[in-house]
Formats: sequence, C-alpha cells, structure tokens
Amino acid sequence: MTGADGRNLEEVIVVGAGVAGLAAAVALSDAGYRVTVLERKPFVGGRASSYEHPALHETIDCQHVLLGCCTNLIDLLERVGAKDAVRWYETITFLEPGGRRSDITPSWLPAPLHASGSFLRAKMLDARDKVAIARGMADFLRGMPPDDSESVASWLKRSGQTERAIRHFWEPTLVVTLNDNFENCSLWYAAKVFRELFLKTSTGSRLGIPRIPLGELYGLAAQYLAAHGGAVHERSSVDGLVALGDGRWSVQSGQKSFVADAVVLAVSIDQVQKLVRMLPVVDGSNELQGSLVKYLLSPYITAHLWFEREVTDLHHAALLDTKYQWLFHKSRIRDWPASRGSYIELVIGGSRELLPASREELIELALDELSQFFPETQKVRLVKSGVLKEARATFSVVPGMDRDRPVARSSWPGLFLAGDWTATGWPATMEGAARSGYLAAEAVTGKDFLKADLEATGLMRVLR
Repeated sequence: MTGADGRNLEEVIVVGAGVAGLAAAVALSDAGYRVTVLERKPFVGGRASSYEHPALHETIDCQHVLLGCCTNLIDLLERVGAKDAVRWYETITFLEPGGRRSDITPSWLPAPLHASGSFLRAKMLDARDKVAIARGMADFLRGMPPDDSESVASWLKRSGQTERAIRHFWEPTLVVTLNDNFENCSLWYAAKVFRELFLKTSTGSRLGIPRIPLGELYGLAAQYLAAHGGAVHERSSVDGLVALGDGRWSVQSGQKSFVADAVVLAVSIDQVQKLVRMLPVVDGSNELQGSLVKYLLSPYITAHLWFEREVTDLHHAALLDTKYQWLFHKSRIRDWPASRGSYIELVIGGSRELLPASREELIELALDELSQFFPETQKVRLVKSGVLKEARATFSVVPGMDRDRPVARSSWPGLFLAGDWTATGWPATMEGAARSGYLAAEAVTGKDFLKADLEATGLMRVLR
C-alpha cells in the first residue's frame, strides 16, 4: 500500500492504547495495514480506563461520558461493536442543595429552541439569570469568536452574566467539558462546545454513559484489532525510538524490538517529549519541543461510594453550589440488582486546590455534600469508599494556545502524533482523542476517516 507521502507502507506501530491510539489503530486496520499497539499499562483505555482497586476489590474508573455531538467517538464504538455498551439519556438534571430539581430536556421545537421550554421552567434560575443566559446564547448563535485569544472569564463579565447564572448554568455545562477554571479556558472552545451541545441540533446534548467499566468498553477495540490481524501488547513500555536508514522505524520495548514502516505516538505529552528527545534534530523538531512545554495540565478527582441500599433513583445529575459537581449512580446505570446496594461516583473537575486533600478529607466532603441533596445518606450504611486522583487528567485550553497544538504529521518522515492535545479543534475530551487518532490515520494513509460534526438542524440551518 502507498501512504500519504508516497512511500510503500504495510506495517504501523501505534504507541499507546488510549482512545487516541485505539482510534488510530482501528482506522489503520480497517484500511488494510498490519497494526501493532504497544501499551505500557496492563490494560487499555489510557486515561479513560478502569482497574480493580486492590483494597476495595471493585473495578473503578474516572467517569468519562459521551455526548450526541461526539461523532468520531461514536463512530469508533460502532466500528468495534461497542455501540450497545452505552446508555443514552435525553434529560440533564440539575440539583440544588435541599433537593430542588430542574430538568433540561428537548421538545418538539426546532433547534435552537428545542430546550427552551424546560429552560424557562428551570427553578434553579430566576428571570434575571435567564435573560443573562439568553444574551450569552445570542453571542454563540451569531457564530464562533474570531480566534481563541479571549478567556471565558472575560466573556462572562463582558456579556453581563449574573453570579447565579454562572454557578447554576455555565459552570456545570462548561467546566465538565473544559475541566478548568474560566480564566484558563478559551472562549473559542467554550463556544464550540456550547454550539455543538445545545444549539445546532436537538441531539447534540444527549448524554451517553457506558453501561460497563471503561476498561471493558475499550477492551472491545483491542479485541476488534486482534480479530482483524492486529496485536495489542500490554505491559510494553517504549524505551527507544530509532529511524532506520531504509525509511522504517525501530521501536524498543524492554528486550523486544519492533520494526515498522511508520509509527504513531499516541501517548501523553511528557512521554512524547521523552521519546522525541532521542531523535536527531530536524527542521521543525525544536518547535515541537517548544510547544510541548507550554501545556498547562488540569486534575480530576472522583469519590467512589458504595452504600448498603439506594439513596436516590436518579441515574446522574449536576450538583449545584458544592465542590463535587456531578453525580453518576453507576449501579443504576449498569442495572445492578437491588441486592448489590448502591454505587455512586462523585466528580470534581479542574480541582487543583483539592489535590493535596487526603482520602479521608475527600470522602468526608463527599458524604457531607451528598447529604445536602439526599438526607437519606445519613441513615444508610456506607459499605466502602475510595478516591481516584488524576493529577494530569487533561490539558487546559488556555487562551492563545491553538498556535502551539501540533498537527498529526511530525517533522520526522514516518513519525506521526495522536492525542487529545494535538490540533483537533476540540478540547481535551474523548471525542478530541478519537478525532486525533483518525487524523493520524489520515496522515499515514492519505485516506479519509474523520467524521464531520453534526449537521445543523431546524432554524440553525439558517442561522449558521
């Protein structure tokens, strides 16, 4: 086969079995290439993986969700036969302390009016808040910002958002996708996310939550590769990378050496820095190293609580006016029998100030805040609990960073880059990772894999 650069290509090594690496590998395999995936961990999925907690004897993960606008991630799951492993929800529930509930759900009205009825009825906002939010939405209806230089914090002030509109609407809808405070988030990406989720279509904001642990979900991609002639080697950390004189590449993993016509590096920023430091300096390579050191990383914290019995029948909810921002009732989502009790995961995004907190402090905070919404938790026995901290969970889409995000084709012939941190047009999400994998496969092969964003529907066809 002939690659995008005109060379004869048959074998490709993908370093990293996160979402980006798996997307690249599946696309390359579907195009007829022999693909070998090297993953340093004993499981696939990268930051969207799960593992058995040694003390709790439970499989835990940081909850990552899909949205209806995640066209490439949905395509990847469909390719590998994982479509039915996701449970879809039309309604997003917002909870205030004390239990007052507001549901945002689509109606028969055309986009962008499809959720206007439930928005106007939302008790979490008063009339002044809703006017401010409508004013902000009007900005996004007019189109995208000219560039990524303005922060969300600046825009919130400039557009006259009320304090409660920020706390009860913009924070729960944007922090969960951008994973940082608004000073560190570009307005361009906030507008991109908001338009795709809430304005362009009535299906973009559908919430997809895996019915199975993330390791099992992306394990289906590894099984797909094995069934189609590929191979996934776990516990295979890459120690060296050498460009051979004949245009091929040698990848060293422990005592083993793998040779291929092309290599896709689908690993974290620090691992890319380590590997490309071993390579000879070529035109553009210093620019890559210079851009990689500019990334700001943001953490993610989850508390995992197992109760003797159920404390709510909700499957998920945005929690307002508390440190923990989202609730996922995983036993409900996964259809556990009542006899297994209730498994709840609570999420804090962009949680730098809480990273130093101990496990005990984070569990105490979780129980205290959960009781503000569900007093029943004070009467139900907590069977076990755990905390998962991801100190380098995502990169922050800080204003002006777009010029530093590298494209898939590197300065070294035959070496390609994938990862949510590359130039995907999306923030650090599983959709961004899937897009990066497809873009890397396109750079290798010259074929088209990337799926377009959802087409605008309803009135948005005119407003775009």
